[in-house]
Order: sequence, then C-alpha cells, then structure tokens
Amino acid sequence: MEAKLISGGTRFTTLPRSYVRPESERPRLSDVSAFEHVPIIDLGCHDRSRVIRQIGDACRLYGFFQVINHGVSTEAVERMQEVAAEFFRLPVEEKMKLYSEDPTKTMRLSTSFNVTKEKVHNWRDYLRLHCHPLDKYMEDWPSNPPTFKEFVSNYCRQVRGLGYRLEELISESLGLEKDTIRNILGEQGQHMAVNFYPPCPEPELTYGLPGHTDPNALTILLQDLHVAGLQVLQDGKWVAINPHPNAFVINIGDQLQAPSNGRYKSVWHRAVVNIDKPRMSIASFLCPSNDAMISSPASLLDDGRGPNYRDFTYAEYYKKFWSRNLDQEHCLEIFKKQA
Repeated sequence: MEAKLISGGTRFTTLPRSYVRPESERPRLSDVSAFEHVPIIDLGCHDRSRVIRQIGDACRLYGFFQVINHGVSTEAVERMQEVAAEFFRLPVEEKMKLYSEDPTKTMRLSTSFNVTKEKVHNWRDYLRLHCHPLDKYMEDWPSNPPTFKEFVSNYCRQVRGLGYRLEELISESLGLEKDTIRNILGEQGQHMAVNFYPPCPEPELTYGLPGHTDPNALTILLQDLHVAGLQVLQDGKWVAINPHPNAFVINIGDQLQAPSNGRYKSVWHRAVVNIDKPRMSIASFLCPSNDAMISSPASLLDDGRGPNYRDFTYAEYYKKFWSRNLDQEHCLEIFKKQA
C-alpha cells in the first residue's frame, strides 16, 4: 500500500489491512495494567543529593521517570500543545506539502516509522523537526499556523535547558563530575517529533508505535494529559504510564546506556491507540554530535572487565538505527563487545 497520512479527515470504520499486526505481535491490551511505581521526581527540591539519588535509582531500576517543577513554563507547554493541535487540524492538502519519507530531512511530515522498509504500518502521523541550532533550522519549519515558529522555538529552548540539567544530575548519579556526560556527547543536536494518533477503529490489532528503545541520549516527552497511550516494559510485562499533571516523562536512550556501561537501561516503550479519541504526544530528543565517540569513563568499567560496548560514533549508530525496522532487536546489541 502506498503510504499516506491517516490524519486526513477520513474516519475509518475498519483497520486497513496494511496496519494489522500478526496475531503474535498484537498489543494484548487487556493484559496491561497501570504502573503503580512510576518515579515522580521534584526538580524543585532543594536537597540536590536526594534528587541525584532518586534519579540514579530510577535510571537503574526502570530506565525512565517523570519530573515536576522542571522549569519549563506552563505558558510554553500550553502554547506548544495549542500550535501542534492547530497544525494537525490543517487541511490535508496543506499538510501534504511537507510530506516526505526521507529520514535524512531535517524537517518533514510523515507517517508510521519507516514506510519504505516496514511490512506493517503504525497508526501514527508525525511532524519531525531539527531544533538546534535554532537559527540553522527554524527557517525551514512550517509557517502555517502563523505562530508555529515563535511558540515552538520558545518551547525548544526551555526543554533544552531542562535536558542539560538532567544530564548533569544523571552524570553525578553515576559518581562522575557533572559535566562528564555532556562532554562525552559533544555539541548535542536536538530533534522533536510531534506525534498524532487519530482514533483507531481496532486498537487491539495495531500500534501507534511498537516496542522500541530510543537511539538518542535523552527523551523528554510531553504526554497528552487526557488520553493515555504510553506503555513501558517492566519485568517482562507491558504497563501503562498514565499522564501526570505538569510533568514530563524522561526516557533514558541508547546513548546513555552505552556510556553508563549498561548500569542505566534504555527503556523499551511503545504507544497504543484509542478507539474514540485522538492522542498527541510531543517528544524532544537530545542527541550526541555526529562525531561524538560514545565510550564509558574508566571509573565505570566493572572490575577491570572492560566496556560492554565497543566505541562508536553517533553517526555510525544512527545510520544502523534507520536501516532497520523499529521493533527489531535492540540496535545497541550490534555494538556489544564479544566476551
């Protein structure tokens, strides 16, 4: 089937065949329960050592956590959500001007994940933007809605500041100097995916996104407060992460699992869809510079056994990631050192 946007205004009554997962790969939604132990970390807490300890525990045990009092203004969040919703309400002819299936483009509207390679599509449309440096990329962003560039750039700046704070805390939680992780990652890129999941006629047969880990260092996710959809894999079971007011979900990505020498896990997560309501999520990604050499500091090499992963550049990793299906084996396994 030729790929096209599913947010074009058509209300589907049955799921098109190219979105139907084989029975063994379906989400089994009735087996999923809410995760009761989601770490919610207050970044406004004045006890820095406590925050560092909480973040370390969350990264080690779960691979994700939520943050409140995070410093991103309520106004910036609300404007970001408002302009994103306005964008996806545009006529399909207007949106299709931005459509592309080329993952190397720095601004594109697309659908599913990698429509040129995958056998089954995902019930998602998304707007993908490069966000840093802003003066390099912002000109290419959509000019409709008219407030898009202003609202999104302000949000991007604030989220980047939050990401830097989190990387310092994560670095200290590993017993490293606070700037060690940032030094490993180099001048970080920043991307955004504005994900739109229209109502789906048969949500038990498909995914918004199947289980995967993120290829970047850190993901800062703004969930839809009214429609749940994020699920993570914990102890072999998928559990739902219900939205928390005024919070971001923070995912550890592959580029933090590798330099932590496997101490911190890049969490497997997926997005499921809703039969009645559309859902939107806004994911911001901090990524190493292309030439950053991803390796573990000497203090994290366990008992002289050496690193779990060979050194690699982020450019090498990202190329591998986009050459495969999203739900294949963890891409980081390709870079694992042989015993």
